[in-house]
Amino acid sequence: MADDRAWDWETGEGLLAVNDPAEVDAAFERGERALGAAVIGLALNCSPEAASPRIVRALEVLNRSQRDFPFTAAAHVARLNGRLTPELYAVLRAEGMGGFADHAVRDTLAYVPFRDLPPWFKWQWVRTTVTDKSEGWRLAVMDAAEEAWRKLRRRRRS
Repeated sequence: MADDRAWDWETGEGLLAVNDPAEVDAAFERGERALGAAVIGLALNCSPEAASPRIVRALEVLNRSQRDFPFTAAAHVARLNGRLTPELYAVLRAEGMGGFADHAVRDTLAYVPFRDLPPWFKWQWVRTTVTDKSEGWRLAVMDAAEEAWRKLRRRRRS
């Protein structure tokens, strides 16, 4: 574990290396302003079970302008571990797609095996897969139509 001197709570320097959940708990009690970076550090350096309660707590105490930090931490948990805790699934589902949690939900869908996803996340996986595939087809058709139009215009000029 790193010592307190490696973490500067005032500037946020070194907080991505935080690996001590008790230190983050103490920072919550002190009301430190760099808690967002600290929970990302926990997500990068601790197990999902150790980081999850602090990520959820950060969502409860951080103001609206800082809500992206805990969701970024949840995304890192999904990427690094290929799983989330039930608490993290719950907060991501409560926030839903399209808001602060959008990237975290999408990372969960990409990095957690489909068979391990709760039902709402499985539905989101199906929905986003169909939507993304449809958008890809639409763009391909538009590109082909634009190319055909360009060729037709060139032919008319000659």
